[in-house]
Amino acid sequence: MSTNSRREHDLRLRKVLLHIDRHLAAPLDLPSVAAMAHFSPFHFHRVFAAWMGETLGDYLRRRRLEVAAMRLLCNPRLGITEAALDVGFGSGEAFARAFRLRFGAPPSAWRQQRLQERNLDQVLRKIGQAPGAAGSEHEALTHPPTGAPMNDVTLHHRDSVQLACLRYVGPYGPGIGRFWRETMEPWLRLHGLMDSPCYGIGYDDPSITDPAQCRYDAGVQVPPGFVPSGGAMLLMLPAGRHAELHFRGTPATIGEAWNALFRDWLPDSGFGLAHGPCFERYPPAGARGEGEGFECDICIPVVPLGQ
Repeated sequence: MSTNSRREHDLRLRKVLLHIDRHLAAPLDLPSVAAMAHFSPFHFHRVFAAWMGETLGDYLRRRRLEVAAMRLLCNPRLGITEAALDVGFGSGEAFARAFRLRFGAPPSAWRQQRLQERNLDQVLRKIGQAPGAAGSEHEALTHPPTGAPMNDVTLHHRDSVQLACLRYVGPYGPGIGRFWRETMEPWLRLHGLMDSPCYGIGYDDPSITDPAQCRYDAGVQVPPGFVPSGGAMLLMLPAGRHAELHFRGTPATIGEAWNALFRDWLPDSGFGLAHGPCFERYPPAGARGEGEGFECDICIPVVPLGQ
C-alpha cells in the first residue's frame, strides 16, 4: 500500500471513529457505518478489526461503557438509567450487565468506590500540603492544590473552531510532548501555521481506558477552505459554554491539573459535563516539549445540572 493510500485509508477509518463518538446514543449498525467509510459491510468488518485490534461491536460497547463511566464520575447525581440511555443502551439492566463485565462491579457500586477513593485522595493531598510536608517548590507551583486554585476556573462561551489535526495514540504525558515536537511542529512549519492557535484534544480518560488505547489529536486552527495534507484531518470543535482553568507547568504535571478540575471543581460547581470534547488551548506554536514548561487553558464543555 502506497503512503498516500495508507493515509486515505486511515483518514476514512478515523472519520468513522469521530462519527461514533458523536453519535453513541444513536443506532450504529455495521452496514451504515461501513457505508460511511465506503466499504462493503463484509470488508469493513475485517478492515476495522485489523486496524483497531477489536471488532466494531466490541469497540462500540467499550466506548459506550467508558463514556458512561466518565459521566457517572463527573456528575454524581446522574442516574444509572439516564447514563445508559445517553450512550445508546436500550435499558438500565443491559447497561448494568455490560458494565459489570467491563469494570467488575455494578455501576452504582463502582461509582461509590471511585468517589470514596477521590475523597481519600483529597484528604491525603491536604495533609501533603501542610507546611513542611509538600514536595519540591516546583511541584507546589505546577500542581494545582485542592481548594483555592479552583476559584480560578472561569466560564466562557466559545465559538466553533475548525482545526486540522494529527492523531497520537498511546499513554498521555511525555509521549504527547514528543509527538508535538517531532511530528506536529514540523507539520506546522511546512504549512505556515506556526502563528495560529493550537489545540490538544484528549478523547479518553486514562483511569478508565487502557492507556495504550488513549487517543489524542494535536490540532491547529485553520481558515475556511483549508485543504489538509500529510495525514491531517479536519475537525470542527463545537461552540458552547466551557469551564476553563489556566495551567502553567510541564507535560508530566498537567494530568494533576485535569484531575483537580474534575475532582475538586466540577462536583460542587452546579454543572455537569456536556457533550463535546475536552481540550487544551495553547498559544500559537504552543508545542508541549518533554520536560519543558508551557502554558495552556484546560477547557471542558459544561451544562447546568438538570438541563
